[in-house]
Amino acid sequence: MERSAGSRRRSRRTRPVLGGAMALLAAGALTVTGLTGSAQAADVNNARNAGFESGLAGWTCSGGSGATVSSPVHGGTSALKATPAGQDNARCTQTVAVKPNSAYTLSSWVQGGYAYLGVSGTGTTDVSTWTPGSTAWTRLSTGFTTGANTTSVTVYTHGWYGQAAYYADDVAVTGPDGGGGEEPGPVVPGAPAGLAAGAATTTSVALSWNAVSGATGYTVYRDGVKTTTSAGTSATVTGLAADTAYQFSVSATNAAGESVRSAAISARTAKPNGGPGPVTTVPKHAVTGYWQNFDNGATVQKLSDVPANYDIIAVSFADATPTPGAVTFNLDSAGLNGYTDAQFRADIKAKQAAGKNVIISVGGEKGTVAVNNDASATAFANSVYALIQDYGFNGVDIDLENGLNATYMTKALRQLSSQAGPSLVITMAPQTIDMQSTSGEYFKTALNIKDILTVVNMQYYNSGSMLGCDGKVYSQGSVDFLTALACIQLEGGLDASQVGIGVPASTRSAGSGYVAPSVVNAALDCLTRGTGCGSFKPARTYPALRGAMTWSTNWDATAGNAWSNAVGPHVHGLP
Repeated sequence: MERSAGSRRRSRRTRPVLGGAMALLAAGALTVTGLTGSAQAADVNNARNAGFESGLAGWTCSGGSGATVSSPVHGGTSALKATPAGQDNARCTQTVAVKPNSAYTLSSWVQGGYAYLGVSGTGTTDVSTWTPGSTAWTRLSTGFTTGANTTSVTVYTHGWYGQAAYYADDVAVTGPDGGGGEEPGPVVPGAPAGLAAGAATTTSVALSWNAVSGATGYTVYRDGVKTTTSAGTSATVTGLAADTAYQFSVSATNAAGESVRSAAISARTAKPNGGPGPVTTVPKHAVTGYWQNFDNGATVQKLSDVPANYDIIAVSFADATPTPGAVTFNLDSAGLNGYTDAQFRADIKAKQAAGKNVIISVGGEKGTVAVNNDASATAFANSVYALIQDYGFNGVDIDLENGLNATYMTKALRQLSSQAGPSLVITMAPQTIDMQSTSGEYFKTALNIKDILTVVNMQYYNSGSMLGCDGKVYSQGSVDFLTALACIQLEGGLDASQVGIGVPASTRSAGSGYVAPSVVNAALDCLTRGTGCGSFKPARTYPALRGAMTWSTNWDATAGNAWSNAVGPHVHGLP
């Protein structure tokens, strides 16, 4: 769904020729072979925080490219992860104290993308070594001698432009004690990230978060008050009241002290009947409208302003968070003329009391939510469920217009369904290209969750001409375009009750593809009754067709609610 127009181009950096570099490194290795002196039993590791057990203490990484992680690690509980980006090769350095006129061995274990290990400022010949990447830990090692006046050197690791992140662990500068290799004591850990709510009962909420390097424990706060501790990255807070929203945060602790608290999240305990929120029923034939949580020139509305002709109201949009896959919701009170959070919540309940379903939409034209692995799938499910508990939403709408992974979105929605129960409303708003074939990721997702899917309201706009189910090309803005493309979904495996027609509410609400409400009604009649068709007439009728959708209730209001006044009663009068 559109907020505003815009596009970006990305430039590509050419990978450098590495053959010359390897030859130079080989030459360096030959020079090292002739070094005088060798590591003795009394030699020490002069690197500080060599295993990154104290975070990045003692290390400096360019452009904020470095971080410590708990997996994978070679030794201990932490390792360095450094990610090249743009013109930055993720260089991490440490100044190491050494003795003059001495021989040292430099080594490190690495994994992942291209990884370089080297030393500069030796006073003699600076050396380095590298590997083009590996899926297992690989040891890099080289040697150097210091000059007559050298008392410190710079040890570094880095990756390569456009390559994947690399990991490094157990760095060693082995040789005579330079006097600066003593390990620093523990430092106060950073705040935990990725706090998310999981399953909730009438008296408890399960929480989880990401591990923090150097932490030995965690403290959980409920509404600002310490409530429990945990040695791991999860906890269940008990003794709560049913159907009540709470604020939770978590801090990390170790011998040095306690971190600042994480960003707070809200989670609601279950209702006494076990439901995640008000249970309403989507009617056999339903009208879906997207409600804008922003001002883009359309009429600014409160939820209470949305006409009664709409059966499903999709709140647009949830916002991405720094945790991959996770979302949150931030009411744009300023952009909505002072619409308060309390009014918004009360309006949700009022709509539901009137038999309407209010759901949270994820994505939109500029949505950046990515669910492409198990962790992000779980983060998505947990965060959407937390919003359902907090606001009482009836479900979720998937409107991801920048790519979708069927495998992991399926996992995410099934996890969410298992948490929320059978009353969960799941809608989708794919673009026309996404539903041209059952091999497309969107289409596969819809078929994968057919047993829990409510409706797919494909966007029949901003697409130009497309193929219909008869293999012919149809231009947008016509009855044939709506019916022949709907036929692909109807004959491709979706139930008729899971197919809806998505169109713009006015000429201003989309770049192209607007059709008059009378054309929408004709397409509905063609598909359900076999009347009102254009040149394309489906081989059979689909009386259970769910209905129609529009972007948006705000643009509909800008045009005097002409769309919902015409299409709404027609949908509700279908057989």
